Amino acid sequence: MNKLFDIACNFTSNRFDEDLDKVIANAIDKNVDKFLLVSAEISDIDRILDINNLYPDNCYFTSGVHPHHANDFFDESPSILEKLVTKHNPNAIGETGLDFFRNISSYDNQIYAFEEQIKIAIKHNKPLFLHQRDSHKDFINVLNKYKNHLPKCVVHCFTGSQNELNDYLNSGFYIGLTGWICDERRNQVLRETIKDIPLERLMIETDCPYLIPRNIKVKGNRNEPSFLPHIASEIAALMCIDKEVLVKQTYENAINFFK
Repeated sequence: MNKLFDIACNFTSNRFDEDLDKVIANAIDKNVDKFLLVSAEISDIDRILDINNLYPDNCYFTSGVHPHHANDFFDESPSILEKLVTKHNPNAIGETGLDFFRNISSYDNQIYAFEEQIKIAIKHNKPLFLHQRDSHKDFINVLNKYKNHLPKCVVHCFTGSQNELNDYLNSGFYIGLTGWICDERRNQVLRETIKDIPLERLMIETDCPYLIPRNIKVKGNRNEPSFLPHIASEIAALMCIDKEVLVKQTYENAINFFK
């Protein structure tokens, strides 16, 4: 069986404080042997490095600030983040982008944090790990300002429309799909749309501990990377392709993207 790469693991969440080693062991037992450790704020770096040092053969990691934390991204923050990038050499910049669904941070602060992280990614030729929710127009407009210089980009946790997907694919972006796809009650359009994603542009993820697949039979509501094979099965069925073909290609895509 081919290995799987989970491109969104929020292991700094306190929901993993008690048993992260067991969570990782369970995932590896299910052939999920690569994990992207996702940064939500600058202060995550210490915990991320601790985990990465414990599992150097299995982990990749990002450095960046999620739009929910953009209000804490001050004038000196770009310099601080850039020093971390230079010192620790992350595999991507992010999770960065825009989120107007909850508006936890102000519009202006989200735009500022997003643009500054794009500039850092360009300067250091680092891939961008992107978040977009209810903000597509502004999101794509900001990215288009830098389109002649952008590094590789992946729009993670894609849940958007056909038009949004077209914009991302036309821009050369990769697409990350989560267990959100497993809820047929509210995802009819998305479940149709993913058939248009070229396999060479696709990656898969849990976004754990969030977004547990609705149709998976487990105790509790914490998502884990060991559930990625279940998500892969659902995606493969919706795309009408063999699961092992999907797993092999998305693994290679992720390895090449984050290397």
